[in-house]
Amino acid sequence: MHAPILSDGLCIRPFVDADVEPFVAAARESVETVGAWMPWCVASYKPEDAKAWFDECAASLSARNAYDMGIFAADGTTLYGGIAVNQINWRWNLGNIGYWVRQSCQRRGIALRAVRAIAHFGFSYLKLTRLEIVIAVENAPSRGVAEKVGASFECIARNRLVLHERPIDAAVYSLIPGQIAE
Repeated sequence: MHAPILSDGLCIRPFVDADVEPFVAAARESVETVGAWMPWCVASYKPEDAKAWFDECAASLSARNAYDMGIFAADGTTLYGGIAVNQINWRWNLGNIGYWVRQSCQRRGIALRAVRAIAHFGFSYLKLTRLEIVIAVENAPSRGVAEKVGASFECIARNRLVLHERPIDAAVYSLIPGQIAE
């Protein structure tokens, strides 16, 4: 298991079996907000779905090709959401940051603090030199987080994401070492 990232009142750590029920509850409560942008977040989300996701995350973590983890309270118990450095390309030394915060915990600065922490992790521990944040054009809250963290807006990429089986345009932001706004 990877050591937790402790930063700014948060604990970012790999998911464990004890997180299954809180993850299911977070998904089910967040259909209106998170579900609008992440097709997995549905009212019918089940414990088996969470366990399968956790197993996939553990395998990717072990293979060093994705670091999909949970965002928790500082003590590592209360689940706030998820964050990742994934889609890592070691040849080009870059990765993607993705994040979500459960509906009952939104608008508290959790995503902003978690993105700062995972970006530091990506640059200092993984030694990546570029992190991208790719967000549906209409997802204003997530775009706001990218902008507040100091990510550079680069372009609108046409058909860059697929949402509910339909290609959509995405805003592409980037971070490089030393660019994170505190």
